[in-house]
Amino acid sequence: MDAVTAPAPTTTTGTAGRGLVLIGVAIVLTGLNLRSAVTSVGPVLDEVEQGLGISSGAAGVITSLPVLCFALIGFTGPALAARFRDSHVLAAALLSMTAGLLLRALSDSFGVFVVGTVGAMVGGALGNVLLPGLVKRHFPTRVGLLVGAYSTAMTVGGASAAISTAPVAGSLGADGWRWALGIWAVPALVAAVGWLAVRARPGASRQGHTAVRMRMLFRSRLAWAMVVFFGVQAMEAYIVIGWTAQYLRDQGMAASTAGLLLGVNSIASIPLNAVVAALTVRQRLQRPMLAVFLCCYVAGFTGLMVAPLTATVVWMLLLAVAMSTFAMMLALLALRARTPESTAALSTMTQSWGYLLAAGGPLLVGVARGITGGYEGMFALCLGGVAVLAVAGWVACRERYVDDELSEPAGRLRD
Repeated sequence: MDAVTAPAPTTTTGTAGRGLVLIGVAIVLTGLNLRSAVTSVGPVLDEVEQGLGISSGAAGVITSLPVLCFALIGFTGPALAARFRDSHVLAAALLSMTAGLLLRALSDSFGVFVVGTVGAMVGGALGNVLLPGLVKRHFPTRVGLLVGAYSTAMTVGGASAAISTAPVAGSLGADGWRWALGIWAVPALVAAVGWLAVRARPGASRQGHTAVRMRMLFRSRLAWAMVVFFGVQAMEAYIVIGWTAQYLRDQGMAASTAGLLLGVNSIASIPLNAVVAALTVRQRLQRPMLAVFLCCYVAGFTGLMVAPLTATVVWMLLLAVAMSTFAMMLALLALRARTPESTAALSTMTQSWGYLLAAGGPLLVGVARGITGGYEGMFALCLGGVAVLAVAGWVACRERYVDDELSEPAGRLRD
């Protein structure tokens, strides 16, 4: 993968006001769907295990698969956007998500469930890597606002799925988990229609796209620091999303209560994501915010480990604050590159390699649980990851551009 492609930069004056509004709405609708297919599984993981007749290790595969898909499928995003219209790529990706969610709900075997999950993750993977570049290109003076809007929508979708899945499944009997997972195909379809409503910009063509060499970024220490920072924070987040509800159930908590607490974690992130993304554009606030997030990670995981059924809501709220590192990271993707092209390349490298790094986390938790019958491995992994976040995050918060670390002059990353 020597080159990653991205659309050439345009100005917002070249896009009609109505078209710009449609793009903004489509971006937010896409954000709404980026996590629902993931967060809906954790609250009914036990029912999925029983319904498919799978082991704890296989459940670990299910919780790791979305992250792996985000990594591998994400590499293809900018290249697809260079060959086809961005709106068509995202519409097709969201239609794939719709079909995958339905297939997953109808599956009667582990293999079919995996295929459905991969299909569902196409929308999330391509949305992950393409949205930062779209924001940089269409809303260059409102990066914090738009990143905050779609990351907030992402959290709303994730929270809704986390809160409602277990109650819906419980109210519909033995196979209720199927309906609880399948209903999220509806908002995915709505988002696909939103992108189909976006018209091509006047004068836009495939020839207007340029290529950005991602290999050049391999020489950037800042880019690799962002990969590590993104990957470890994603690992922490997907362990929380995929395993904390089951952990609390194993400690004696009711399934609906565990799902509700996971939802509380997601709901608390809604205003946080909007605020953190906007504040991240202020350089002097970045490292102080990072320090707060790291302390919240330590306090939240330690509280869950020592007193899982005491003040559980406090631990989940602390983790919600800590997981604001995600909104910070999305804003940093646009702030650490000078052009839409280099932003697209940095987004692809950071998120794809980062998710690949993160994928091992939930899988290791499942394997360790299967071997030991407990969660000591989960907490060791999460608390150890905080130390890595501290180092990588400190570098990522340095005011610098990846363009400046390359041998070519800034802004000339093109073939």
